Amino acid sequence: MVNAMVPWGNHQLIPLGPLREPLTALARGDIVVIHHANLVSEKDVEAIASEIRTVKNSLPIFLSRLAPLYFLKARNMSHKLALMDICNTLVLCVSAIGSAESFVETIKKLGPTYVDRLDFSDHHLFEAKDIDMIRMRLWNLQSDFAMKPIVVVTEKDYDRAPEVLTYLDPYEVLVLCSSLQILPHKGSTEETFKKCLWQHLEVSCKV
Repeated sequence: MVNAMVPWGNHQLIPLGPLREPLTALARGDIVVIHHANLVSEKDVEAIASEIRTVKNSLPIFLSRLAPLYFLKARNMSHKLALMDICNTLVLCVSAIGSAESFVETIKKLGPTYVDRLDFSDHHLFEAKDIDMIRMRLWNLQSDFAMKPIVVVTEKDYDRAPEVLTYLDPYEVLVLCSSLQILPHKGSTEETFKKCLWQHLEVSCKV
């Protein structure tokens, strides 16, 4: 899977760059998925696909996005809210994930009046000092816009620190729930993706 928003970074491996393996490792792959393809231009997608083909021209390439489904209230995870419920609101996106940009861009597309963000390092464990920092940002936003902001986090961040994120009273904390979706592109669909994946799994099981 390739992140369309930051496909290769500086082409360096961790810890000098974002890559876990060199691009030449694509030659071992059976399928490539260009993720967050909906958040970049068609030209950018084609540039990524072209570079993939220079390594292995026969690789099937699919596009995907993380489709937002609904929100859950952090203090009551049985309470579901529609995506449109944050339209015309003031939002602070708080995340500790590898691709915060895609998360923020997804929220912006849902129509809030303004979106601010606090990005922590990937896999960061929230502590009391982080909650203080978030509270300070919320207070400043409320002062600047004369309206109470809403905190939005990812499922990943909520699962990592469900109790900590409930300490932000009186501010509402919403958890964005999403689902991976294969995008139709040049004859490729979710069905063809499943078929291709199944074929490769069958071959692997026979080996």
